[in-house]
Amino acid sequence: MASHRRSRKLGLGAAAFTLAGAAAFATLTPSAFASDGDRHPRPPKPTVVLVHGGFADASNWNGVTTRLQKDDYPVIAPANPLRGIPNDATYIAGVLRSIQGPIVLVGHSYGGAVITNAATGNPNVKALVYVAAFVPDQGERLGEIINKYPGSEIEAALNPVPFTNADGSTGTDLYIRQNKVGDVFAGDLSKKDIALIGAGQRPFSASSFSDVNGPAAWRTIPSYGVVAGADKAIPAAVERWEYQRAGARKVVEVKGASHVVMISHPDTVARLIDHAADDTR
Repeated sequence: MASHRRSRKLGLGAAAFTLAGAAAFATLTPSAFASDGDRHPRPPKPTVVLVHGGFADASNWNGVTTRLQKDDYPVIAPANPLRGIPNDATYIAGVLRSIQGPIVLVGHSYGGAVITNAATGNPNVKALVYVAAFVPDQGERLGEIINKYPGSEIEAALNPVPFTNADGSTGTDLYIRQNKVGDVFAGDLSKKDIALIGAGQRPFSASSFSDVNGPAAWRTIPSYGVVAGADKAIPAAVERWEYQRAGARKVVEVKGASHVVMISHPDTVARLIDHAADDTR
């Protein structure tokens, strides 16, 4: 009889042990049996390289840069020399070669042409993001692309200024007349910001419009695009056509946005860059 009672006690003890063990097992299961995908973190975020266009400098990207850095993206916004496509593409290509790991390469306006040439043959460049940008194909000139559809008012607003090259030849720098910056370039910014852009603009070489573009990186690298709906520099119709031709994976149009859409709508631009980065991972 005593043996039987001992047996029952052992049985109850075993049952209690089993229930406790089951509870512990249930608690440990999610981490103990996690899949490989759960145990291994996602790859690090790619470096975002932001290339500005003509009349501009890297500070035009400040709003976008702040948002990307807040999301832990490494960001580089190099100074585009603005000395013509062959020179500028070579320079930016050198910057890209100095970066380890994957890159999302972003270009605004003329910077779009520069990244199209600079990224060719670089396996680290995983995505191209065009922001109100030129997206030329091999053999094309920007002076032809900008007039494919009507709407550009930039040419009539330019102030050409001759300069002397190191070899003694004469070149021409292009500025926007300060009283026209708001009309053709930055119409959705405050008067104060328009005045600052006009005063501090960096000119770019007129040769940029006649330079012949080389092999187009968008033929082998996925692309994305932002259309500035009220752009009076590169018409929105030109941007739409370019992005469609490039087979852009995602295009975002910002209605009412001027040519400097990355200044007036940095959240939209940063989100598209983030989307492109996610696609690379």
